[in-house]
Order: sequence, then structure tokens, then C-alpha cells
Amino acid sequence: MLADEVMKAIRVHAVGDASALSFEDVPDPTAGPDDVVVQIEAAGVNFVDVHQRNGLYKVPTPFTPGSEASGRVVSIGLRVSGVAVGDRVAYTGSLGAYAELARVPANRVMKVPEGLTAKQGAAAMMQGLTAHYLATSTFPLSKGDPCVVHAAAGGVGLLLCQIAKLRGATVIATVSTEEKAALARDAGADHVILYESEPFEAEVKRLTGGVGAKVIYDGVGKTTFSKDLECLAPRGTLVLFGQSSGPVPPFNPTILAGRGSLYLTRPTLVNYVASREELVARATDVFGWIRDGKLRLRIAHEFPLSEAAAAHRALEGRGTTGKLLLVPDGA
Repeated sequence: MLADEVMKAIRVHAVGDASALSFEDVPDPTAGPDDVVVQIEAAGVNFVDVHQRNGLYKVPTPFTPGSEASGRVVSIGLRVSGVAVGDRVAYTGSLGAYAELARVPANRVMKVPEGLTAKQGAAAMMQGLTAHYLATSTFPLSKGDPCVVHAAAGGVGLLLCQIAKLRGATVIATVSTEEKAALARDAGADHVILYESEPFEAEVKRLTGGVGAKVIYDGVGKTTFSKDLECLAPRGTLVLFGQSSGPVPPFNPTILAGRGSLYLTRPTLVNYVASREELVARATDVFGWIRDGKLRLRIAHEFPLSEAAAAHRALEGRGTTGKLLLVPDGA
């Protein structure tokens, strides 16, 4: 692979709406001593990509978006061991996935097990590992724990419902439509609330006998946050892991005391896969559950790489369910 060869990639030169995503020729990446170069077969589309593109999360421009993908290793660095050219791998947490090739730190890639496709590998990483750490570490669910999963028909939501049920929790899902309600039920939700037609906070209290939920997993943010505080049990935990509706406004933390000594945390995946050992443990669980049929992925739509802007508009429109992927043009 020559350094002067070029590939197609999506670039952001200035933050803005989806039109800021430009499909361009850029030089092929080369592997540093501790890196691998992956030929991308599928890249995940996530809200973190949207937030980086629109400037909510700061990334120096120009940049190639995308932090999750799978494909085949085409070159490796001089110090790399345990990964070989030709290996099928998936990764998350390394910018530059909206491209035909990506340079990735070798200690961030996971081999995709036999029986899983590249598309499953891409769809499992960011959202699968997120659902894993939320249910097993941020608030480790136990049998019978009443938990609320917002946006339960989304990519993380569907996986989180399934993992929560694997741990024996009682899952209360919130969704916007009957179609999404059916998906949440199919993912194991015990109760589904259509939040646009009934106040979810009152329904959560009713479903829990007036006590409230032990934990609320909220990736929505601005539009749900204050209502979350009204339907947690005393000493319950609000896990704010995203902000698809926008960031939560500043608030007085003494509110948590008045609501029953509540806990609030704002986790992010990078801190839950900081070590190679933790990344391997979580990914091994997720891949194993998929292989064994205990965890089902829903790949909602695939867009050609050149149509990344359309993928972002679909995600921002909140009408999607499951996972969105970008695949190479012509694939």
C-alpha cells in the first residue's frame, strides 16, 4: 500500500448540519508501530458522530467522523502482535471510521468470531458495549430490579432491554410509537410506555406500586431528565449516558436530596473499556451472546458511505430503530 494512494472518506471541514459531511478523496492511512490499518466493510452511525459534526463535542477540524467499524486488517505496525493481516476485526473508540480504510490502535481491535458477519461486528461494538457496561457496571442489575430504559427501540435501547432481561430485571421501556413498542416488547420489555400519549413518570410510579424505579437509563437527556427525577425510588440511580434531545440544563444538586437521596451519573464508554482487559471481557460477552442467540441485533438500515449525510438526517429525525450502518459504495 503506497502512501500516495487515495481512498474515499467523509470529511468535516467546519461544524454544522448534515451538509457539513463531504465525500472526498484523501490519502490512504499507513500503520504506525502500534497500529493496524483496517479495510472497512461496515461502519456504525451513532449520536456521538452527530454531536462531533455539529460541534457539541469538540473535535479539531478537518476530521473524518466515525468511531466504530469492522473489516479486515490489511497492514500492521512493527510492534503489533496478536493481530495479523487478513484478520476480521471490529473496534470502537478510534476516530476515522467513515472511510474505506482506517488506522486503528492495535490494542483497540477485537477479532470477530466465526459465525458473525462484519455488519454484526460493527453493530455490536459501541452500542453493545455501552448496553453491557450500563447493565453490569454502572448500575449492576439484579433479579427483579425495576429499571426504565428510555428510547427502548433505538440501537442501545434494544440491546439494553435484552441484557437487562438476561440479568433478571423488570424492564419498563419508553417509546414514541406502537411500532417501536412492538420492538421493545420483542426485546423483552415487561412494560412499554408510549410517552407521547401518557406521562411516563406517573406510569412508572404506578407500575412500581408507587415506589419508583431503582434505575433509569437515559440516553435522551434534555426532554426526559426532570421527569426522571420524579419517578425514581429513594436512593435510586439516574444514569444519563446520552443526550439525543440536547444537553441537560444546569440544575441544583440539592434537588437530588429532596427526591430521596438520588444518585446521578454521566458515564461514557471510554472509561468502561479503558484497559485492554476490560475491553476484551465486555466484547467477549457481547459477541458470545450474539453467537448463542441470547442477544439479537437489529440492523435497521444501511447507507452507502457517500450518503453519510442522509444517515445522519435519519438518525437525528428520531424515526429510526436499531442500528444504522455505512457500507462502502458498490458493496
